[in-house]
Amino acid sequence: MIPLTVAKLAEIVGGEIAGIDPTTIVNGDFFFDSRAPIKGGVFVALIGNSNDGHDYIAKAISSGAVLALVSLEVKAPSIKVVNVLDALGKLANYVRMQIKDLKVIAITGSQGKTTTKDLLAHIFSAVGATTSPIGSYNNDLGVPLTLLKCNLDTKFCLVEMGARNIGDIAKLTNIAKPNVAVVLKVGSAHLGEFGSRENIAIAKGEIVIGLTPKDFAVLGSYDEFTPKMAMTTSAKVLSFGESSKFDIRAADVEYREGYAHFDLVTPQGREAVGLRILGMHQVANALAAAAAATALNVPIEVIASALSTAEVTSKWRMELKDINGLLIINDAYNANPESMMAALRTLALLSQERGGRSWAFLGTMHELGSLSESAHTEIATAAAALNIDHLVAIGNRHYQSAEPIEMVSHYYAQQSDAHELFSHFEVGDVILVKASRAEHLEIIAAEIAKFWSAKTNDPEETL
Repeated sequence: MIPLTVAKLAEIVGGEIAGIDPTTIVNGDFFFDSRAPIKGGVFVALIGNSNDGHDYIAKAISSGAVLALVSLEVKAPSIKVVNVLDALGKLANYVRMQIKDLKVIAITGSQGKTTTKDLLAHIFSAVGATTSPIGSYNNDLGVPLTLLKCNLDTKFCLVEMGARNIGDIAKLTNIAKPNVAVVLKVGSAHLGEFGSRENIAIAKGEIVIGLTPKDFAVLGSYDEFTPKMAMTTSAKVLSFGESSKFDIRAADVEYREGYAHFDLVTPQGREAVGLRILGMHQVANALAAAAAATALNVPIEVIASALSTAEVTSKWRMELKDINGLLIINDAYNANPESMMAALRTLALLSQERGGRSWAFLGTMHELGSLSESAHTEIATAAAALNIDHLVAIGNRHYQSAEPIEMVSHYYAQQSDAHELFSHFEVGDVILVKASRAEHLEIIAAEIAKFWSAKTNDPEETL
């Protein structure tokens, strides 16, 4: 956060000051969780479906917050506004515009946003002070909070942009004013809300419309919609993919134990890259990161080195654990048909390399609307085509709707019911755990790890 007086904060948001000297200088970050207070920061009192942040103001102030940003009258140091989220957006835009030479990189796409953001954070941190959100802060709360973490020394700021409605990303770009906008892929995530992939493309495409001729649009080549966004922007365009026709590409791609190795080819030259993030689909994310960094003149040697040393920093995204010979892929953070297919391909590759059996513990993919049943059925059919040995459906019978296939298929209503399968695991097996966020399948991933660790560390089992 850049230092601002309370009076200036109130001026920016059009708010009313109460209980605090207007000349007080605020330079702490904004936060909304009173359980994780920031000393010298500003507590954001949000009103949710089940909680009202105004009830936690006293706790936040006593824990070190300077004041609260509120929408109701309170007896505490505060700035009262009509709409807290709108006020955050105004503040974030002000801070963004005050920092000289700050470069903002915005990322959107149906899958891969957080991984690409993590890769970019590793790249840019090698060349300058970088601000990046932890996890997936990609909405009208997360984007402003990320921007507000920038200070006068910040050179690069990374923001993810998600959408549940057409117009959401346009609003976020007006706040962030990105210098580089990255579109990874238009897939099926949130299909139930948007109604069609065409509408999803419209929503994602908003990220490039407001760019200026000095800016860059970084566009993927992995669907039919994203490349066409080049016609809707006045920015310079960098394409990325695995063919020689793209500006940023991967050549001689191969996979070793589930990790991609390739030559990164850019207008600057060619450098070898060996990813340390699991999955065949990570090549696209790495190329997107390389393209965004290239747009901002990061040397290819720095890009390749950073890509080759970056590791997973966000939870439950293709996390790989080898527990005494049992390999567990915890990709339980979220799921849609495209990311599910990518994870299954990685599972198939790893189990084939190891010579063990493959187990796919799959939960529901949410927000698919009328296509939900067919999408789950298609995943089961695809799993069989990939020679997955066991498909374990948790809470969704649609995985069982596929035509008769040569794959052992299990169904359990609850995660705990599937514990009976644990005793069937063998050394060399590979297990994938994946579902939408609401399913919390990271629980069963942890339970599998705990069971196997206890079993293989038991002296009676190792005689």
